Amino acid sequence: MTTSAVPAPPGRRARTQPGRAGALLAAAHGGPALAVTTIAALLAVRSDLDATDAVLVTGAVLTGQLTIGWGNDLRDLPRDRAVGRTDKPLVTGALPVRWVVSALGVAAAACVALSAAVGWRSALVNIVLGAGAGHAYNLGLKATWWSWAPYACAFGTLPSVVTLAGPDPSWAPAWATGAGALLGVGAHLLNTLPDLVDDARTGVRGLPHRLGATASRAGAAALLAGASVLAGLGPAGDSPWWAWAALGVALLLALVTLVTRGRTPFRAAVAVALLDVALLVAAG
Repeated sequence: MTTSAVPAPPGRRARTQPGRAGALLAAAHGGPALAVTTIAALLAVRSDLDATDAVLVTGAVLTGQLTIGWGNDLRDLPRDRAVGRTDKPLVTGALPVRWVVSALGVAAAACVALSAAVGWRSALVNIVLGAGAGHAYNLGLKATWWSWAPYACAFGTLPSVVTLAGPDPSWAPAWATGAGALLGVGAHLLNTLPDLVDDARTGVRGLPHRLGATASRAGAAALLAGASVLAGLGPAGDSPWWAWAALGVALLLALVTLVTRGRTPFRAAVAVALLDVALLVAAG
């Protein structure tokens, strides 16, 4: 039996439906997942991991992120239907629920296997503090004051997923952990802004909802700026001139979050994240 499409509510235009592969990627929140994976890959390249371990760590992070995205859309399906989300393949019927459940299971198994291949320390951090934090958000924390905590945990421990996989396992330095945590919370505040109204209709009241749009935007700008400063000034030694230029651009992008609307602030946050990783690479 074919699932009928949900009509778009007044004022919201339906989007062209993607193919099944595109729908799976959309349900996995492909953009943010690929952004986090790119950060992990760049951190792995900058580290002392060999090529094989760098690929394994990157794959472990990617598969963990896919499980979070698919888990999020499965968990939110009743709420998304209630508000008539036409940008969600599960809501429109472009993607069967069983496909997403199967894909989530395969990705979860791959995440465990890839994580274990680079050592139990990195595996525990990636599975429990990375992917686990994301699922804790999906399963309830997103509707509480603590909605920021999974982002702080997952982003803050991401550098350690890499450093704990090396030949001499160790936690990432405090400044790198702090930069990741600030970046994650800032991204959370911005990513939620476009959905504040829909979330309010379905009873979701995380930290951004309680702060309000204006305070969330200002808080995100401050957090992103702080993350950039830690990434740029935290490492010991002198940084090249272009690293200072990257820090300046990152601070400007943090200001962009104050003056733009829609998804632009979140995209600016992703750009800040990539610039912060460039600063980490420059630190060596």
